[in-house]
Amino acid sequence: TAYYSYATIKGSLFSFQDVLNLLNRPLSYNLNDNSNQKIQFNRTITFKDLSFRYTKDLPLILKNINLVFKKGEIIGFIGETGSGKSTLIDILMSLLTPTSGELRIDDKVINKDNRRSWQMHISHVPQNIFLTDNSIEANIAFGIDSKKVDKHKINDASKRAQLLEFTNDFKDRNKTFIGERGVQLSGGQKQRIGIARALYKNSDVVIFDEATSALDNETEKKIMQEIEQLKDNKTVFIVAHRTTTLKNCDRIIRVNKNYTIDILDYNQI
Repeated sequence: TAYYSYATIKGSLFSFQDVLNLLNRPLSYNLNDNSNQKIQFNRTITFKDLSFRYTKDLPLILKNINLVFKKGEIIGFIGETGSGKSTLIDILMSLLTPTSGELRIDDKVINKDNRRSWQMHISHVPQNIFLTDNSIEANIAFGIDSKKVDKHKINDASKRAQLLEFTNDFKDRNKTFIGERGVQLSGGQKQRIGIARALYKNSDVVIFDEATSALDNETEKKIMQEIEQLKDNKTVFIVAHRTTTLKNCDRIIRVNKNYTIDILDYNQI
């Protein structure tokens, strides 16, 4: 037993050290790539003849997708599980590289040299929000030095994300600590912090990936109304199963399993 325990510790030591090194890396929104190709987003996001498969031995998930999104639009995405809508969003965020075809921002093709610059334009709100054992404020301004946190932006983001409804009930308000992974909060409260985080970052592009699934209908409606007011300055993509989430979208993209795309309005879904 002693030898087995010793061997397990030795075998896990390098992985443990890698985790410690990762945790000790500074958090920053600054670009660290060596690229001179800085991306400006002023007009359109384009999928041109875009196809994708995960490996050459697997079938295509997306095939010859052609879509153009204008800056300032609110776009909804729907589709059955396995249809490829999450893959399409991952390509939009340049987390995946198209097997063929192009992702273009204005007239520039996104590639390995400029993808970090493009990603700096994006705030992503996933369904499950990562939270640290810190205050609500620190989790909204995630990755920002505490001395550089803009209190006005914190309050504005909190208001738009409907956070004030419960933070005002806390003695320390936004300074309240929420426990490891937000253990002291409900699922809906966690999602509101994630939305406030995205709004605080003030990115050109905001992607809500099932980001309101834990919210009640009334809270979700209020948040979507706030998001709609920002559309002149932001391009918003919303992935949702609950159709009411998509009510304020300019267009709704339905991704089908037969490689086709339907462009709908809310009354057609």
